[in-house]
Amino acid sequence: MSELRLTAGRSCRTPVLIALAAASVVAACRSAPAPAAAPKPVSADTWAVVDGRAITREDVDKAFRRSHDTAQTLSDEETMTQKLSLLNELIVQDLLLAKANALKLEIPAADLDAAYQNARQNIPDDVFQQELTKRSVTPAEMREGLRRELLAQKVVEQELGPKISVTEQEISDYFNANRAQFNLAEESYHIAQIIVTPVRDAQITNGTGDDAATPEAAAAKIQMLMERLKAGASFRDLAIGYSEDPESAPRGGDLGLVPLSRLKQAPPALRDAVLKKAPGTVNVVNLGGGYTMVLIVAHEQAGQRDLSTPIVRDRITETLRSRREQLFRAAYLTAVRSDAQVVNYLARQVLESKSSAPSLQPAAPGTK
Repeated sequence: MSELRLTAGRSCRTPVLIALAAASVVAACRSAPAPAAAPKPVSADTWAVVDGRAITREDVDKAFRRSHDTAQTLSDEETMTQKLSLLNELIVQDLLLAKANALKLEIPAADLDAAYQNARQNIPDDVFQQELTKRSVTPAEMREGLRRELLAQKVVEQELGPKISVTEQEISDYFNANRAQFNLAEESYHIAQIIVTPVRDAQITNGTGDDAATPEAAAAKIQMLMERLKAGASFRDLAIGYSEDPESAPRGGDLGLVPLSRLKQAPPALRDAVLKKAPGTVNVVNLGGGYTMVLIVAHEQAGQRDLSTPIVRDRITETLRSRREQLFRAAYLTAVRSDAQVVNYLARQVLESKSSAPSLQPAAPGTK
């Protein structure tokens, strides 16, 4: 069992594989029903048109190469499903970039340089170049992907920032309505986890689609994650991007407060990875060839806590901000897309195809 101490307040850095994906602006958006007779694309390689701007097959293929684990074999149907998802992300990103242009927003060169260096996370040059080569991505393409990602985020932050503030009255009201939540019947540990299994999983819901399929791949993956943590990456971001647990990964691996009585019933290795460990500690446990990375977020004693306890106030504030941010973000992205003219030719092609998936081969030069 290996151990790592995380320093509170350290800034989050984007893992290189997430940066390579360069499509972090993801939203469940729906277009208005399209007319029965949509105009045909000017080219077979035009997969969507957004307010007159084309998104091409190559745009989607580049995003796919950046985000897809080359060690993972996908069927044609699985490949097309991922590409449809990426195309939707690119549509939303295109709309946000157009909004950024209207708002005259830009990413300063210094900020882009910092994001590029953070994405590398002190990875040796040869290893970094190998990763780029494996995914057919040039440094310039990675920088451009980061620029687009940062610009899309900046639009959302500027448009929604004033709407997601939390007042003292709201914090107080939440505490009074949920006072029982802050009365611990017994000593508890607030923990988070990242799961890596040595077999292919039926369902992967992490942000990168990364899934270790062999014991060797699992060991390499857990080592990579530990290195990312040592370099300053956020445990939450890594859990969202790489954890193979479908339930906790979307929550950043957060398991909440776990009572001492439950921890004592856990397998000894997992129990020892938590008990008497200081907040900020990360331990790796190997069970049956699979790995669990356990982060100790906090150690809480039994008893009633109130708003004078910093962790209570911080947790309430984060909960209220997160709820409000998710609501306004979903509404904003839905409104932006509903106000646009979007034609998704790839989706139409899939629906009209007689086979289970249309051809994935590029069109011949000159084909229209």
